[in-house]
Amino acid sequence: MRRFVNATCQAPAEVDLALWFHDAIYDPLRSGNELRSAQWLDDVARDSGLGDETRRRLYDLIMVTRHDGAPASTDQAVLVDTDLAILGASFERFEEYDQQIRREYQFVPLPVYRQKRRQVLEGFLARGRIYTTAPYFDAFEQQARANLARAIDRLD
Repeated sequence: MRRFVNATCQAPAEVDLALWFHDAIYDPLRSGNELRSAQWLDDVARDSGLGDETRRRLYDLIMVTRHDGAPASTDQAVLVDTDLAILGASFERFEEYDQQIRREYQFVPLPVYRQKRRQVLEGFLARGRIYTTAPYFDAFEQQARANLARAIDRLD
């Protein structure tokens, strides 16, 4: 799937690099993980001799994985859709993922976790489209919506 979608990207190697780095620094106890990951990639890119424009695109690619705005380019859309592909996984794989998220946030009291998790899942479900690109939409949208609805129901 991604190989086909990457063919539509302006800079597929940058998308791939951003995918590797977008969760490189991740601490569930802290916010700003994307920012720290983007800064680390920027340091690596600068030390590798990449130019300012490439570094800016890489930084922006990672920052779009905060999922707080619409992707501004095809490359960003592919990256975000790839990041969200787990939402459209098979029912069994999504269940496993959902349990992994709970274990990751086991330090959060269950009532608070349920409230916050519901907000996140409902936010994705409320979107007109979860996936921006046609291939991801066609492949995962329906399953993602079913998975999200089931996960929200289990939070009751």
